[in-house]
Amino acid sequence: MSTETPASRGATPEPPKNRATAAAILPLVGGASNITSVAHCMTRLRLGVRDRSLVQDEALKALPAVMGVVEDETYQIVLGPGTVARVTPEFEQLVEEGRAAAPEPAADHGTAPEHALTADELAAQGAAIKAARKAKNQTPFKLFLRKIANIFVPLIPALIGCGIIAGLNGLLVNLGWLPSVTPALAAIASGFMALIAVFVGFNTAKEFGGTPILGGAVAAIIVYAGVANIEVFGQKLSPGQGGVLGALGAAVLASYIEKWCRKWVPESLDVLVTPTLTVLISGLVTIFGLMFVAGEVSTAIGDFANWLLASGGAGAGFVLGGLFLPLVMLGLHQALIPIHTTLIEQQGYTVLLPILAMAGAGQVGAAIAVFFRLRRNVSIRRTIKSALPAGFLGVGEPLIYGVSLPLGRPFITACVGGAFGGGFVGLFNMLGDSVGSTAIGPSGWALFPLLDGNKGLGATIAIYAGGLLVGYLVGFFATYFFGFSKQMLTEFNVDTEADSVPVAAGSPAQDRAKEPATVS
Repeated sequence: MSTETPASRGATPEPPKNRATAAAILPLVGGASNITSVAHCMTRLRLGVRDRSLVQDEALKALPAVMGVVEDETYQIVLGPGTVARVTPEFEQLVEEGRAAAPEPAADHGTAPEHALTADELAAQGAAIKAARKAKNQTPFKLFLRKIANIFVPLIPALIGCGIIAGLNGLLVNLGWLPSVTPALAAIASGFMALIAVFVGFNTAKEFGGTPILGGAVAAIIVYAGVANIEVFGQKLSPGQGGVLGALGAAVLASYIEKWCRKWVPESLDVLVTPTLTVLISGLVTIFGLMFVAGEVSTAIGDFANWLLASGGAGAGFVLGGLFLPLVMLGLHQALIPIHTTLIEQQGYTVLLPILAMAGAGQVGAAIAVFFRLRRNVSIRRTIKSALPAGFLGVGEPLIYGVSLPLGRPFITACVGGAFGGGFVGLFNMLGDSVGSTAIGPSGWALFPLLDGNKGLGATIAIYAGGLLVGYLVGFFATYFFGFSKQMLTEFNVDTEADSVPVAAGSPAQDRAKEPATVS
């Protein structure tokens, strides 16, 4: 019996799955020459494109690996956690290969065009003008929040990995198992958190236009054990005082000092003087000012979060869980990232994330209700069936952009489900059962391995699971009974085979679906 394969006979083997996905995406975004930047976050491939008109939205959405697309400051293709981290390097390699094979044309220096503009070229110019106007209208506050997100989002994989190891170690310690191994697990889980300030400083300087290693060097002062010998305002400093907030402030200061030095220091002395002054000046300000101030702010954040849930309880959880999806749509949720990180650094877990994760539960419940209400709409039901598994694991973009937001009212009832789920978890926090997460990023069922609290793992898991159940049920019933008007049912509960089109063409809901929104 022959074991010869096509590859062994000289045939070209099929490309690996992730490379095949990247290869399918590239021509649909205009090819390598149309790509100006490539990056990714937890779930999305984020692309800078030269000519927006070359991007084929519907064809991209039809790809099996693509959960949806979002247009914001960058063009974002939702691939899901895990997948995006594997597809991005393959995509970058294909872009580099494409540019090498077809070098970019020389820049136009103002010479007159050789031919009259076609309709397509005119449309492309219009799209470019629209994009420029959109960029001009970006508010400084939102741009600042994006910078903050760009600092912390790259740290999420390490937070998740170390958080899961910390949870496993805690379980083994409680059970009394493997006592010779648990100290090693504790070191692995804690090493990153002990030096997280350095990573924050590195990323901050990179984001604010400084030299990343100088930002990391200044931030390293915060975690240096020798600061315990320094007295500021009548108090001895402690290693780690100020945490990630202090590191962020120190690196921003270092970036501005470095830029000033580059402007005024002679080039012949730049290599010696600029890094020395940058580290010295920002280091002194960090030791004798920022560490103390940031330490007080960090302590206040932790105390306020604990007070809010201890006294506000169900009410605070209701508001936080109900407003999280709208915050995501406005891009304002990025302001919570340093707060989560500060709480994890201080207390070992953030009590806010499990409550905010209830918004995803409300979204899942609402989507299931839409599935039952629109029994004749094959297209929407197909979208829901394909997106629900990701929704249960905390990836909400496909359900948000493919179902609830285009329909309108189901998005509101999904928020109601999230509010009740958040209120449930908040109630138990008020009763003394803190439920927290040792990392940021995951939600839904994916958050279970990262849960931690003050009353044991069993109680923590039970409370979080109860909150999810409440979110599912309230989101479902609120949407089933109040998510559709008679007109909406007439419009959407129809037999259609339109692929991947969750709303009727030309409807107001479709227009709403086209509006850009931001989710990190």
